Amino acid sequence: MAKRENYNDLYLFMRVVREGSFTAAAQRLGLAQSGVSRAVRELEARLGLQLLVRTTRKLSLTQAGERLYQTLESGFDAVDTGLATLAHYRNTPSGTVRINASQHLIDKVLLPRLVVFKQRYPDIRLELISESRFVDIIAERFDAGVRLGAEVASGMVAVRITPDMEMAIVGTPDHFRRYGFPQTPDELATHPCIAYQFADGSLYAWELEHEGKKITHPPQGQWVFSDSYMEANAARRGLGLAYVPEELIADDLERGTLIRVLQRYSLRLDGSFIYYPHRNVSPALRVVIDTLKI
Repeated sequence: MAKRENYNDLYLFMRVVREGSFTAAAQRLGLAQSGVSRAVRELEARLGLQLLVRTTRKLSLTQAGERLYQTLESGFDAVDTGLATLAHYRNTPSGTVRINASQHLIDKVLLPRLVVFKQRYPDIRLELISESRFVDIIAERFDAGVRLGAEVASGMVAVRITPDMEMAIVGTPDHFRRYGFPQTPDELATHPCIAYQFADGSLYAWELEHEGKKITHPPQGQWVFSDSYMEANAARRGLGLAYVPEELIADDLERGTLIRVLQRYSLRLDGSFIYYPHRNVSPALRVVIDTLKI
């Protein structure tokens, strides 16, 4: 049996048989005729078999040569078919793309933009897994993650998928009838505020700005959530003030079901980025990234 490093010689032998001569095979392959002839002789020597009967007029196959040629023909044809299939995958991406993101980003960004995959890329399976905590996407077998800001772990690539995001302090009309409208960040201390909890158990201290200086307000209240989406829902139910991305509650502000306060103090944050290991980007993940990026 030929070793793997001799596959080139096997291919040359097959081409000699197909073309009918060493000269024709060499011309077709752009090689020297002497090199092709030597490769086939070395192949015969390694196998310990005569494969070709050489005469001045033509080449003919021995019985062993005929058997080997049939095996090689079907084998290399199968390889060519496999390569053609890979080209199909390159042109028509397929496979599973598993993405970790918060609920509100799935709802407001990923799903609206990726819904076109239903017709455009029907062979791609999308797994959009909702978690607000920052996960190790490699260890937990995600192809990509989505988070605020471009700062991600070493070895990752980040691609922006949303513009910069403005935060908003909001509450229901009933809330403000009861507690009044705060005019400065200091007055937030008299209002029940809904808190956001990080994965490590710590609470997000509301970050505000005044004349270029950062102010923080540790929210005090009865309710704590680990997702901005749920904070907004709690605010709609009158459970307190929430400090959430403005895009989450834009419709509520337009309808008047929520009212925004202290807008001039609100912080503007980096938008959201999809991040992924820089290596081995599958064609399916590539079209996801290209669809989401702005």
